Amino acid sequence: MSEAITIADIYKLFERTEAQFAEFQKEAERRNVEAERRSAEADRRSAEADRRSAEADHTMEELKKLVRATTEAVNNLTTPLCLFIEEMVEPAVVQLFQERGIDVTQTMSRLKSKRPGAAMEIDILAVNGSELVAVECKSRLSKDDVDDFLDRLQRFKLAFPQFRDFQVYGAVAGIEIDQGIDSYAYRRGLFVIKQSGETVKIINDAQFRPLGFA
Repeated sequence: MSEAITIADIYKLFERTEAQFAEFQKEAERRNVEAERRSAEADRRSAEADRRSAEADHTMEELKKLVRATTEAVNNLTTPLCLFIEEMVEPAVVQLFQERGIDVTQTMSRLKSKRPGAAMEIDILAVNGSELVAVECKSRLSKDDVDDFLDRLQRFKLAFPQFRDFQVYGAVAGIEIDQGIDSYAYRRGLFVIKQSGETVKIINDAQFRPLGFA
């Protein structure tokens, strides 16, 4: 026969239940506080991410402005230098090429063509009645400059049909020449003109034979 449940037993049961409920309520409140803390932390991190994103956008915009300003400054600097090298080269080219057996007698500057498929500008043209030398002038001569000029020389007679019966040669000139580019231009059949004191000179050796462009 089971023991009878007394009021004291019921009271103890209520006490245990009440204690368990209080513990459960405390745990629920703790978890709620933790959830709110995590939510606040997430909001803080989100706000920090938004702030950094805004800072990055601002920095990028400032960098773009700096690049534009630098590019403009370089362009403003490069143009006078290119004109400077042209002014050095043009007075000397007739004698320089005559000494190399190309009997040019006159020069032209900034020869332009707008013909479709052959639009181009030639910095200096040294010419006689049957031969000519097109000269590309750069403040600093790079491989890309040489390759671009070679491409234009291939289309020269299309751009300037008045010279279609001429023998066409090419030359590149630079105040500074990237390492190895003088040899590269030499191998591609171009005269290489470089600053020498207050004037300029052709640095190709006596064995050089220029490439003719049809």
